[in-house]
Amino acid sequence: MTDTGTGSPDVLIRKTGGLGRIILNRPKAINALNHAMVRQIAAALAEWSDDEDVRVVVLTGAGERGLCAGGDIVSIYHDAKEGGTGSREFWRDEYILNAAIARYRKPYVAIMDGIVMGGGVGVSAHGSVRVVTERSMIGMPETGIGFVPDVGGTYLLARTPGELGTHIALTTARLSAGDAIACGFADHFVPSAKIDDFIEKLSTVSVDEALTIFSEPAPVSDLLAQRSWIDAAYSTDSLADIVSRLRGSGVPEAKKAAEQVLSKSPTACAVALRSLRRARAAGSIEEVLNEEFRVSVACLRSHDLVEGIRAQVVEKDRNPQWSPATIEEVDSDRVDSFFEPLGALELGLTAPQPQH
Repeated sequence: MTDTGTGSPDVLIRKTGGLGRIILNRPKAINALNHAMVRQIAAALAEWSDDEDVRVVVLTGAGERGLCAGGDIVSIYHDAKEGGTGSREFWRDEYILNAAIARYRKPYVAIMDGIVMGGGVGVSAHGSVRVVTERSMIGMPETGIGFVPDVGGTYLLARTPGELGTHIALTTARLSAGDAIACGFADHFVPSAKIDDFIEKLSTVSVDEALTIFSEPAPVSDLLAQRSWIDAAYSTDSLADIVSRLRGSGVPEAKKAAEQVLSKSPTACAVALRSLRRARAAGSIEEVLNEEFRVSVACLRSHDLVEGIRAQVVEKDRNPQWSPATIEEVDSDRVDSFFEPLGALELGLTAPQPQH
C-alpha cells in the first residue's frame, strides 16, 4: 500500500489503498475553507480523475468538531471593506469546484460528521455518496450575516420536500442527520464510532459493499414531521406574507420561526427567497451557481454583509444594524439589483451535454 501525501498543512492530499483522501486540516477553525485549500482540492480532483490508482475519493475533516464550518468569513469581512476582489475570485474558484464535485465521475464520499456549514456543504453535499453521523449538524447560515446561500446551496434547498428548504434558508435552521437525509443533503447514516473502519473498508471493497456493512437506518427527521405548517407558511413569494402566515398559524414552532426570520438581514432574506424560487426552475447546478455568483458579488457591495460579519463574528455583539432595517423597506428594485449580469466577470459555467 502506497501513501503519497501532498498539499499545504491546511489541506492534506493523500493517495492510499485505492483511495484519494482529502483531509481538511484547520481544526482550530473547524476546517474553514480558504482560497488555497479550494485550489488544492480542485487540482487533486482533476489529477485523480484519470488516475487508475484512485478508485474512490474520500473527504474528511481533521479534529473533533466537524467537517467544515464554511468559508473564512473574517477574511471576507476585511476584503469586502477593501473592494472585495479577493473574495470574488475565491468564490469563482469555489463554485467551479462545487460544480466539479457534482459532476465527478468517480465515487466521491463525503463524511459529513459534526459541523457542516455553508462552504462545507458545498464541498460535501454535491458528492455522490454523502454520509452523516449522530454528530452531524448541517446548515446554511448565510442570511444571519447579511449573505445569501451559495456554493450550490440554493440548488439543494430548492429541491427539498415542499418548502423545507425555504424554511432552512430564511431561519438558518440546523439539520440533524435525519433531517439532512430527508431533505436530500445526505444519503447514508453511519455512527461516528464506525467511520474510521468504514473508510478503511473502502480500500478493499466497493462503496456499496462498505455501506451495506456499516450504514444503519436513518434517524427520524423532526423537521420533516413539521412539514404541514412549513409548507402552508412558506408557499408564497412574498417575505412579508411568509412572516404573517408564520405568526398567524397558531403553531408555537411557526411563531419562533417568524422571530428567527425577522432577526436576519431583511435584504438577504428577500434575495434568498428570490434565489430559491429561481433555482427551483433552473435546469442544472451550473445555471444555479452562475446566478449565485452574481448574487454573492452583489452582496460584497451591500451594507449588510460587512455589518453582519462584524456583529456575529468580528466584534460579536450579536446586534447587527441592518439597512434597510425592515422587510417592508426592501423593494423589488433592490432585490432585482442582486441578479444583474456581471458582463466579463460572469462565472460562465455550462452544463455538460448528454452523451449520445
